[in-house]
Amino acid sequence: MGNRILERMTTGFYLELLAREAPVVEFEVPILEARAAGATPETIAELERGKLAALQVRATLERRARREAELSALFETAGDLAGLRDLDAVLEAIVRRARRLLNADVSYMTLHDEVRGDTFMRVTDGSVSAAFQRLRLPMGAGLGGLVAETATPYTSGSYLADSRFRHRTDIDTAVGEEGIVSILGVPMRLGTHVIGVLFAAHRTDHPFAQEEVVLLSSLAAHAAVAIDNARLLAETRAALDELSTANEVIQARGAAVERAALAHDRMTGLVVRGGGLEDVGRVVVDMLGGSLFILDSADQMIASVGVPAELRLAEAAEAALASRAAGRTVQRGRLWVASAAAGSETLATLVLLRDDLPATDQRILERAALVTALLRLIQRTGAEAEGRVRGELLDDLLSERVTDPSSLAARASRIGVDPAVPHVLCVVRITDGAPRERAAFWASSHASVEHGLFTIRGADLVLLLPGTHPGDAARRVARELGGSLGSPVTAGASGPVTDLTSLRPAHAEAARCAEALLALDRTGDGAGITELGFVGLLLGNDHNVTGFLETTLGPILAYDAKRGTELVQTLEAYFGSNASLAKTAERLHIHVNTVTQRLDRIARLLGPAWHSPDRALELQLALRLHRLR
Repeated sequence: MGNRILERMTTGFYLELLAREAPVVEFEVPILEARAAGATPETIAELERGKLAALQVRATLERRARREAELSALFETAGDLAGLRDLDAVLEAIVRRARRLLNADVSYMTLHDEVRGDTFMRVTDGSVSAAFQRLRLPMGAGLGGLVAETATPYTSGSYLADSRFRHRTDIDTAVGEEGIVSILGVPMRLGTHVIGVLFAAHRTDHPFAQEEVVLLSSLAAHAAVAIDNARLLAETRAALDELSTANEVIQARGAAVERAALAHDRMTGLVVRGGGLEDVGRVVVDMLGGSLFILDSADQMIASVGVPAELRLAEAAEAALASRAAGRTVQRGRLWVASAAAGSETLATLVLLRDDLPATDQRILERAALVTALLRLIQRTGAEAEGRVRGELLDDLLSERVTDPSSLAARASRIGVDPAVPHVLCVVRITDGAPRERAAFWASSHASVEHGLFTIRGADLVLLLPGTHPGDAARRVARELGGSLGSPVTAGASGPVTDLTSLRPAHAEAARCAEALLALDRTGDGAGITELGFVGLLLGNDHNVTGFLETTLGPILAYDAKRGTELVQTLEAYFGSNASLAKTAERLHIHVNTVTQRLDRIARLLGPAWHSPDRALELQLALRLHRLR
């Protein structure tokens, strides 16, 4: 009976199972029936050998089928690359095939971001989490970041619990939201450079076989080739576009040169005929369009032509500095800037506001800057003659040789000065070694533009300018003249003065102010006497206590008056307690936290440096004067 069972079960039965691709469990049926029929041990052993042989055949057939599918997928991928039209479609096909061939739940691809230095999710298949699809992985972080950093494949059967990887909360949260448990990642290389990572993942514990790593690596190699081919295709198309436009550029070059020569002839003709800055600007706008602004050596606007537009002087000044350094036109957004200089001195800067400016038109702008500089030199000669007249009048006023108001009015009217309006007087000290002639020319030009006066008294430059705010005038002179010279300039000011026939006290006060700024290590600054705190109180002609108190304590006095607070009282107690919070609180009968809050408010009103030694001294003096008043 055993031999009959063996003959029936070891041949056709196993072949039938193989033919219909039966599950592994059915290969146990002959052995179970033999045992039930009481077959001998030899018969059961022979059936076991038949079963193992059949299972080996079955495994071989499965491997061959899987290999055929893998080869077919790789062949299809190579075909996609050969007919590459859409990079996104090719990458999506590779990721989709990776998921199907590895029977994975999710497959995805990350690429390296050269700018940010990390990797980002490029393509996914089977993903359901929006957070996972937007994930970015820093180099070395997580499994993918480690693959990208080391160019080595990595697998994990349980990623979230795998201590080999540097975990991040955002990465682990996204992986958990996607439900991923097992991950395989392989590098995508171009030569020795890793451009991304290709992944296959399961939502269950899945040990990855070596064959799966090899297969995914092959697909990753195809993906890298696809990306490189797309880059080469883009570069080729760009090169063809450049070649197609080269002929047009050559043809346009001759016309542009002729146009630039015409513009130069028109502008130089204007200068010969006595034209002004606006005339030159109109030629530029007529040929180039847009709006044109002309800046002086201090980057202040002196003329504009074209459609009215707003110019941010700070941005223009930065571009002008770059233009002077480069010696050519510089672009900043919609600003096109060209400067012209004589030696180390910048004479003029042209700022053209328009969307774009071809290189040939930039040469026109640079020629216009040169013509404008020539015109400025011509104007300088006339300004110097006028400056001598202005200097003589201010010298006479400082020496009190002019005491008759009618004589003053007659001389002042010839040079555009109005003695009836208030004026401020500035005494300017320049750094040793700075070009004094340039400084004098700037000061003379500034006085002329402002309808004021200028002279030189010893080592000082003295300017009399219309205005009522000495500090503002001094700071502007220090800033603009210092910028023109490229070295610090210190300016002290006094005023306002309403009687120009009595300038000696104002001149002495402004000189003391400039000297005080230098003594206080404020070289390069400008200020009025009332802005020097208690120093100004001592040096000023009128010892303006009210002005000193307003400058020093004004913000907290106004705050107390408006809100009924006691910041002044708190500050007095704080200084009287040697800056002890606890003693201040005890003196005022309040909590230490309340003292801290009040001092924070004082810091916001007076500035964070209110308790520095110099400021503290001024504040204590002001508090004492306030109490005495």
